[in-house]
Amino acid sequence: MLETIHLYHTNDLHSHFAYWPRIQKLLTERKKWHEEAGDSCYIFDIGDFIDRSHIYTEATVGKGNIQLLNDGLYDAVTIGNNEGITLSKADLNELYNDAKFDVIVGNLKTENKIPDWAKPFRIYKTVQGTKIGVIAATAEFRTYYEPLGWTIEDPLPVLQEIATEIHPFVDILLCMSHLGIHMDEQLAVLCPEIDVIFGSHTHHVLHEGKLVGNTLLTGGGKFGFFVGHTEIHFDVNNKSVVDKQTELYRTSELPIVRDEEQFDRALIEKGKALLDHPVFEADYYLNKEWYHHSTLSRFFAKGLLQFSKADCALFNAGIFMRDLPKGTVTAFDVHQCLPHPINACVISLTGQELKEVLEIAQQSLDWPRTELKGLGFRGVVLGKILTYGCSINLEGELMVNGKKGNKSKVYKLVTLDMFTFGYFFPQFKNLSKTYLLPQFLRDILSSYGQIYNKSKE
Repeated sequence: MLETIHLYHTNDLHSHFAYWPRIQKLLTERKKWHEEAGDSCYIFDIGDFIDRSHIYTEATVGKGNIQLLNDGLYDAVTIGNNEGITLSKADLNELYNDAKFDVIVGNLKTENKIPDWAKPFRIYKTVQGTKIGVIAATAEFRTYYEPLGWTIEDPLPVLQEIATEIHPFVDILLCMSHLGIHMDEQLAVLCPEIDVIFGSHTHHVLHEGKLVGNTLLTGGGKFGFFVGHTEIHFDVNNKSVVDKQTELYRTSELPIVRDEEQFDRALIEKGKALLDHPVFEADYYLNKEWYHHSTLSRFFAKGLLQFSKADCALFNAGIFMRDLPKGTVTAFDVHQCLPHPINACVISLTGQELKEVLEIAQQSLDWPRTELKGLGFRGVVLGKILTYGCSINLEGELMVNGKKGNKSKVYKLVTLDMFTFGYFFPQFKNLSKTYLLPQFLRDILSSYGQIYNKSKE
């Protein structure tokens, strides 16, 4: 006897809700339809469902997103880096309090055990009694997880170990992988017993999947542009997978849902209302400029230097998305100004290394107008690289806080984590770094504004 099992998945939505009404309608209707037909149906999300650049996610600290997953009748999710490292440990520990689904992740631990809100695996039983094992892991951003108080383990050995443990007790083995396409390919070779790997993180699109050995890989892009549907035909008598295939539904081509255009706007208005409270009082209008210094960049630099206790600062002017008004500045204002899930980072480097970094910034004339996507940046263009407390004078000498720099002296430079991955400044990749977590840039700005107000009392 053949059993048909339906598996739907989303991944890397990043709080893009434009097509969410269509996605929710598809998932809930299909689940009801399959179950009425006597088939089993499971719905998964493969991580990065939240993104704090969206005002509703920010205002609800991600809990509003969990309600959307509940409404979509999801059975299980795993976490992406946006759940794992853009929330404080306390906030992540509370994120899934009201979840009506399982959270599965095998390589995140606290005090040497999986957190209470998660499971290392889950075994589901279909209407025909077929046992489906589900394992999961998330990307190993050790330099972020550890300062937040988590232990993050190498995902591939962990998945191998769990797969070996539960494989004898299940008929079908699935993996939710927030690891990226290349690690999915490695995993398929290391664990050929996995039937399907639901992929994410690298936003890859696999319209009909990809077979590596006998393991089927999926990938549904990003931002809710696709919903994945995988169908497994299972021989109940012989306990074997007869066939498996996957496809992607393009959400822009799904039937229009009534009032769908109002949905995201309504979430934005809810978020705005929740963040409509004063943070600090500004003595003057803080204007942004993308191609040179501004009152806003100078104000932010003072806060960044005070917060980090660094000698000097380097950041790009493109991080500022809006001006801040004179007078009352609200949490909403600050979020709209700095929506990026970006942290500050202090780098220890010699005067010679600092000079080389500043020379790169000076010589890269095309950087300011470069359109940048990713690395946590949610802006439009990179903007001018701004420095405070360090520069190169007309004689080509390094200056640090008004004094001639010492080539061999070690200085502390505070910058943005997006610059530490080696793309813009290769030197940063191998230097000693301290990430300042969990505060985002907007938290640093808000804190400085409050300190500035108190200093005048």
